[in-house]
Amino acid sequence: MGLWVRVRGLALAGLVLGGVIVGSGVAFLVTADSAVAQTASAIIVEGNRRVESDTIRSYFRVGPGERLDALKVDAGVKALYATGLFADVRPTFQGNRLFITVVENAVISRVQFEGNKRVKDEQLNQEIQSKPRGALSRPTVQSDVQRIVEIYRRNGRYDIRVEPKIIDRPNNRVDLVFEINEGGKTTVKDIEFVGNRAYSTWRLRDLIKTGKSNLLSFLKNNDLYDPDRIESDRELLRRFYLKNGYADVRIVSAVAEFDPSRNGFILTFTIEEGDRYVFGPVDIQSGVRDIDPAALRGKLRFSAGSVYNAEALEKSVEEMTIEVSKRGYAFAQVRPRGDRNFETHTISIVFVIEEGARAYIERINVRGNTRTRDYVIRREFDIAEGDAYNRVLVDRAERRLKNLNYFKTVKITNEPGSSSDRIILNVEVEEQSTGEFSIAGGYSTADGFVAEVSVGERNLLGRGQTGRVAVTYGQRSRGVELSFGEPYFLDYRLAFGIDLFAKQIDSSSSFVYRQETIGGGFRIGIPLREDLAIQLRYSAYRQKIDLDQMLRNCNNVNPNFGLDPSSPATYPTSTALNTTAATTPPPGYAGLSNCYADGEASAAVKQQVDAGAAIVSLVGYSLIYNTVDNNRNPTKGVLAELRQDFAGVGGDVNFIRTIGDVRMYYELIADIVSVLHLQGGYVTGWGDKDLRMLDHFQMGPNLVRGFQTAGLGPRDLTPGTTGDALGGTMYWGASLEAQSPIFGVPKDIGLKLAVFADAGAVWGYKGPRVFPVTGTSVTTVDAVTGKDTDAMTVRTSVGAGLIWDSPFGPIRIDYAFPLTKDPNDRVQQLRFSGGTKF
Repeated sequence: MGLWVRVRGLALAGLVLGGVIVGSGVAFLVTADSAVAQTASAIIVEGNRRVESDTIRSYFRVGPGERLDALKVDAGVKALYATGLFADVRPTFQGNRLFITVVENAVISRVQFEGNKRVKDEQLNQEIQSKPRGALSRPTVQSDVQRIVEIYRRNGRYDIRVEPKIIDRPNNRVDLVFEINEGGKTTVKDIEFVGNRAYSTWRLRDLIKTGKSNLLSFLKNNDLYDPDRIESDRELLRRFYLKNGYADVRIVSAVAEFDPSRNGFILTFTIEEGDRYVFGPVDIQSGVRDIDPAALRGKLRFSAGSVYNAEALEKSVEEMTIEVSKRGYAFAQVRPRGDRNFETHTISIVFVIEEGARAYIERINVRGNTRTRDYVIRREFDIAEGDAYNRVLVDRAERRLKNLNYFKTVKITNEPGSSSDRIILNVEVEEQSTGEFSIAGGYSTADGFVAEVSVGERNLLGRGQTGRVAVTYGQRSRGVELSFGEPYFLDYRLAFGIDLFAKQIDSSSSFVYRQETIGGGFRIGIPLREDLAIQLRYSAYRQKIDLDQMLRNCNNVNPNFGLDPSSPATYPTSTALNTTAATTPPPGYAGLSNCYADGEASAAVKQQVDAGAAIVSLVGYSLIYNTVDNNRNPTKGVLAELRQDFAGVGGDVNFIRTIGDVRMYYELIADIVSVLHLQGGYVTGWGDKDLRMLDHFQMGPNLVRGFQTAGLGPRDLTPGTTGDALGGTMYWGASLEAQSPIFGVPKDIGLKLAVFADAGAVWGYKGPRVFPVTGTSVTTVDAVTGKDTDAMTVRTSVGAGLIWDSPFGPIRIDYAFPLTKDPNDRVQQLRFSGGTKF
């Protein structure tokens, strides 16, 4: 039933000529003459059951000396309808009395949803305005239908049908039921780009969040048509072009057309790229006293001749603004001015520093944070209430809030304050899920099959803290990890974390011993710049290794036979290990076989086992430089890390270890990315303690692919032993790799082909070589070839790999062919690693 109020007439110079009030299809005409000629001495209300009569009369009262004309009656009727309490309102004049006959809306007893499987009742109840114990309003119900439809459309279901049903109950009460037919998912079947010349369609598809349907879409869930996500994709494309020299780029449109034959959308982005520019001359001009432009040049993130980069320009403005503010000029503004040269395709930049308008932040309002605490949001601002207003710092806070990944949307707007020099900031956020529960499984040639169950939270209790518990159980390894992180330790921008761990690794073809490690530590991360950070840490752990008895049953009484457990014989020491096979067992060893027949561990390993558990206590730091454009799938930039650890702050072990690692990414041509990986390390003991075998570098495919874990470097070649890896104190490695999508395979699947060449070496075993107590020793020299595995021998390999950035997690298969190697190295040409989370 529709409810309409129509006012028909003509007003000239304030004169009302006529009015018609229509309710529930019945019209009552009040002429201007009759309405003006009468004044209601009484207003009679009829039909009301819940709403007080005085409340209804209040909508029609007039002031002293005023007359109740048709215009005032019409306004009162409209106001009553606006309350949502009435289905019908009929005014009638009888003499000097005005009769208001009303039909009250029914009261909603229950609101129910039927047919909804993809969206829970709780979410729908939060969105609709019709509530139990509230009045039934048909316009509100229709509005609720549209809200439900929008919820489903945001989830990619455009075939949604919602029909409201009203079930009458006694005492003017009703049940409101929304019958929902969810329909099927409406997905994006294809994504096309028009006008892109510099970058391929494959490359641009990789930038945006929306993906097209494929066999794995049910896992990635990014192929659903979502207008909000598409609008975000437009901004991602625009910023990508601006970052790569295209200053005039325009993302003209993003049009989604439904294709009935494919039952999905065809998404088309139209792009006007424009020409590519480089930076021309860069100048800084200061209109502020005591600000020397030359002192600000160190804040520039680009130089003349480099490719135009809007992001670098923004960060330069940001850094200079902060520096000027630190020097006491809080209202100073840094404005970049660009001058294009269309012939040379250069943009000259002039930074103008001038005093800005004096404005202060009166208040910062935070809205929409239903879970996250206010202070977690406010601490991302470098300015506070009462400080000088600075738009650059506000933009920086907005970017930081988005990077927290706590919110679906973040928007900061301002409004005038209580005076002309006051500004109110409004921070609007929309919360999103930050908890993670995952069951992961994988396989690697080093660890075998591995399963992991983990529970994590990025915004613990809304305080911005992180927490994670993970339990791992595998074919050769088991462990548990607990971690906690506080990004603002002691209210400073210091990332503090605590880690506890326990891990057990079984013997394998790479290591004959079992290893058990239990410990923990804490860390503090300090950002020096947006691309540079330092981390300080302390760790302490208990480390122990063990061997099977058959790998340690040779002794120096007669090294060719094991000890009879029933014999109480003791072992006199000797100065050398005799490995000559004996033909007659000595007394007490009758029936025992040659002890080397079932293998014997290196004397260095046995010495480590005999030493028992050791406590390692160390302090260290990491210096991290990161300019890559995408942490998960980088195409350009540098990621470098320098690590140093100093062991000996208590504990049983003394060493100093230094590791350097640099990865450089560069896009050779569209979609083909080169990766140069350089690494090196050095470890040495100090004080009166020898460097343990366990503290040496054990290198394998992490240095040169094509070799087994701990498959290259110094090795104990004592005759009769298992040839255990000893490790080295020094190593270096270099790798060059090219990655490219596979032609003909949709890029959304995430498959890449890689070809690589590796080179590296590890050498310099500094552990004990002679063990007087047991009369044993180790040798790294091959008795047959005379080659020393402890020499700085360069190993090289070439190969190809398949990289899959799958919904299950990263999976990689490499096949490498060693070109140069030592005869005693252990080769493993095929290597597989991967995992899954669901």
